[in-house]
Amino acid sequence: MNLIKTPWGSISSNVSLFPIYYLIFIYGFVYILPFGEKIVGLPWFYYLKKEDGILESLQCIQYLVSSVIGVFIYFRIKKKKSLNSFIWLILSFLCFLIAGEEISWGERLTGFSVNSIVDLSIQGETNLHNLPFFHNYFLDPALQAICIFFGWIGWRKYPFLSSLPSKKLSLFFLLVSLFFAYYDLSWASTIEHIRDDTEIFEFLLSTGIFLHFWDNINLSKIQ
Repeated sequence: MNLIKTPWGSISSNVSLFPIYYLIFIYGFVYILPFGEKIVGLPWFYYLKKEDGILESLQCIQYLVSSVIGVFIYFRIKKKKSLNSFIWLILSFLCFLIAGEEISWGERLTGFSVNSIVDLSIQGETNLHNLPFFHNYFLDPALQAICIFFGWIGWRKYPFLSSLPSKKLSLFFLLVSLFFAYYDLSWASTIEHIRDDTEIFEFLLSTGIFLHFWDNINLSKIQ
């Protein structure tokens, strides 16, 4: 049970409140933090969420570590042919795939790139999620659907599957889905669409995934 203490009393919650505190910190403190342009060349808020910045690097690390933990969990499950173990294996593979996609499979580190993909990519990088069709039509709807499933449907409909995130982590996914829904709808508005803060919210998603894997590393929780 988490408590939010206010001057009017305490509000209890059955979910992790980290996403709320994180967003308050980002938009209430980092957003107005001065002297960023003098130290790093741009405001601290933009420095934090820029392409290949701190948040994107942390996301890559979280997904990569999650994939390793997931494989560890899978091999410790006795019933390898169960639905639960299959989901753990699939999620581990997806986490590894996303980790590679986040850093364009090390393109900037190694200098190696696949020109046939780079030429088609929206951002000119060696990754699949920035290919025009996938990026423009499939990526955001798929992300929103996954976040709604992890944040609401999964723990309500399938509480017996430890491979799906628990109710405690629901805000990590539901807030991400809400942002991307609002962001996509803003493109259909009659005024300029909202600012692209996707890295801010994608970090919430990767953190939720990482905490889910970490919470289940204990074998007693997955048997």
